[in-house]
Amino acid sequence: MRPVQRAAWLVATLGGIGRLRPAPGSWGSAAVLPAALLGPGWCLGLGLLLTLLGYWASLRLLGEDAPADPGWVVVDEGAGQLLTLAALPAGAGLPGVALAFLLFRLFDITKPGPVGWADRQHGARGIMLDDLIAGGLAALPLLALRGLLPAGML
Repeated sequence: MRPVQRAAWLVATLGGIGRLRPAPGSWGSAAVLPAALLGPGWCLGLGLLLTLLGYWASLRLLGEDAPADPGWVVVDEGAGQLLTLAALPAGAGLPGVALAFLLFRLFDITKPGPVGWADRQHGARGIMLDDLIAGGLAALPLLALRGLLPAGML
């Protein structure tokens, strides 16, 4: 494998995490959970970085005509999960991070409405887009809870 292809594979699999079984997408999501310790701004910035790198890696490895999102590509789950984590308040505890993980996985697996539409898109765009939409939708209940619960409850 050429160095550029190898780099793209490492990005797409989040350093090989995409090869873990079962449920590589859940492993990819779990891999970025420690970023919650850095706070919402960092999660958003890292999510943007993973989105750009993930698009590049997916395009490089699979092209814009790839019909489906292979299970071993988990950079998209990492980016979407980071978007959800960005909705948590700074200093969120384990319950908040666990809820963010569960909500993201729920939206990613069930693929409601726009998530399902994006999942049916081809190529690198479709690979990344469904998880970003799932991450955004999963962030909405967290943002609502932040407004309803006393500070420090998430």
